[in-house]
This record gives sequence, structure tokens and C-alpha cells, in this order.
Amino acid sequence: MQIPEYVAAILKKLEKAGYEAYIVGGCVRDLLLRKEPQDWDIATKAKPDEILRIFKEGKYENNFGTALIPIKSEGQETEVVEVTTYRSEQGYSDRRHPDKVVFEDKLEKDLARRDFTINAMAGKPKAKSQKLKVEDLEVINLFGGEKDIKKRIIRAVGEPSDRFKEDALRMLRAIRFFCQLKFSIEPKTLRAITKMAGSIKFIAKERIRDELIKILSSSRAYEGIELLHEVKLLQYIIPELLQNPQFMENGTF
Repeated sequence: MQIPEYVAAILKKLEKAGYEAYIVGGCVRDLLLRKEPQDWDIATKAKPDEILRIFKEGKYENNFGTALIPIKSEGQETEVVEVTTYRSEQGYSDRRHPDKVVFEDKLEKDLARRDFTINAMAGKPKAKSQKLKVEDLEVINLFGGEKDIKKRIIRAVGEPSDRFKEDALRMLRAIRFFCQLKFSIEPKTLRAITKMAGSIKFIAKERIRDELIKILSSSRAYEGIELLHEVKLLQYIIPELLQNPQFMENGTF
């Protein structure tokens, strides 16, 4: 398992221009789990206009400081890498999107806004290493994500209720990771999901559907549905199951 050369090349190009840069989020988690990442995300100190000055072929994806950098092979676009300016977020009046995005100079600020510790890590090849293997990865682990990966635990970054107030979809993401990664959910995080389950009704049905499909497509689909019921989310997502005695017996499936 290793970092693709095109990802390492983007990191080097940013650093050569004088900007700190790391791979972040799920790709770091997957590398540490010895799984091939499906997406590669890079966070950098460079501001959005500075990113596009360095990568003239890039384009903005949104207003949150994310640029899409196309990677071409033999004249064909084969991959897109997201490069995002370090940021913090303030206010979530719609319980999904931040009311205000603040571009930051510190990686810690960017990692602190993420959902779970296993997704709040950053990394890059060690300074003098010419290799791109996981063993040669310098991991920035500020919130205990590496330890939680070893323990196979899903834990919210900081106060769980705050993370779910910011984005209620994170509650479903926790169940999805429970199913896909075969991890357990840390008790405080699980209690916060149960307490705040009702806020899932503010999330767009399309986004709920996407997470539910991933849960049902996993090898722990049955356990996932049971857990959705246990934490009171199922009644907002598939209430028909709770109304059908065929599916329920003494409060369990």
C-alpha cells in the first residue's frame, strides 16, 4: 500500500512553492488500515487563489476553498484530486452547511473541524524518504485517531453533540463506518447519537439515502439496521419497518 506518485507530486509542488500540504481524512485512515483509498484529499496552507496559480489546470469546486486538480495520463483525465485550504467553520443554521468558513494557517484548526478521530489525521512522505509506502508516512495525529484505529473505535472529535449539531448526517456516517469498517462506536458518541437522533429529519433525503445504501451494501447490514433502531434513528429513516409486525418481535428484528 502506498501513496500514488501523482498525489506525492502535488504535495511536492505545493511545498516547493512554499506552502505546507498534507493528505488528510479518509485516505490516511485507509492507508493505516492497509486498504486502498477511493479518494485522495489534500489540505494546504495555500489560499484558494494561490492553489490555482500553482495548478493552472485546476478549478474551484465550491466556496469552501476546494480546488479540483485533474491528473492526466497519456492525454486522458483519469483522476481528480481535491486540494483544500486549511479552514475552520462557524455556525450551522441549516444543520448541514457552515454559515461561515474561515481560512486558517494551522493544520490543527482544519483537523479539529472533522467528524471522527479516525478521519482527523494528516500525513505525507517523510522528509528524506524517497519511498511512498505507508511505512514511510509521517502521520499527524492530534486527536488520537491512530490509537482509535488500533482499538477499532469510532469516536467523535471533541464533544460529540457539537459535531452532530454541526452536521446531523454524521450520525448516519458513524453507523456506516460501524458497518463498513467493523468498528465499535465509543459510548459517549453513541449516547449523543441517541440524544440527537431527531435532528436527522433536517437532512436532505437524498443524502440519507446515500448513507443508507452504503449501510445496506455492507457485510454488517443486519447489525447496522439493528443499531439504527437502538439509537432511535430508524424511526425517522424507515418508519415503515417499525409499523410492520413482520419485521419486529419484542422490539427487535
